Amino acid sequence: MHVMVDLCVVPLGVGVSVSPQVAACQKVIRASGLSHCLHAYGTNIEGPWDEVMAVVKRCHEVVHEMGAPRITSTLKVGTRIDRVQSLDDKVASVEALLER
Repeated sequence: MHVMVDLCVVPLGVGVSVSPQVAACQKVIRASGLSHCLHAYGTNIEGPWDEVMAVVKRCHEVVHEMGAPRITSTLKVGTRIDRVQSLDDKVASVEALLER
């Protein structure tokens, strides 16, 4: 099953700045080869369910390996079976409406 997620990983107990941990997660996501888009409060990722969830798990593992004793994540998950749609398709649909 194809899935689109919005992932926000928040390490706790590592100080005020979490950019090193966010960058480490981005490396995991990039290495996966899945389509993704970093934004100010998370990352959109799309692909086969098991591959996307494996990336989410690996992000947690990497951030714990960096010394974070706790992590809280927000994960929004979307699937559809009526047609194929990508992250870019969703954005393009709204942009087309704005141009009218």
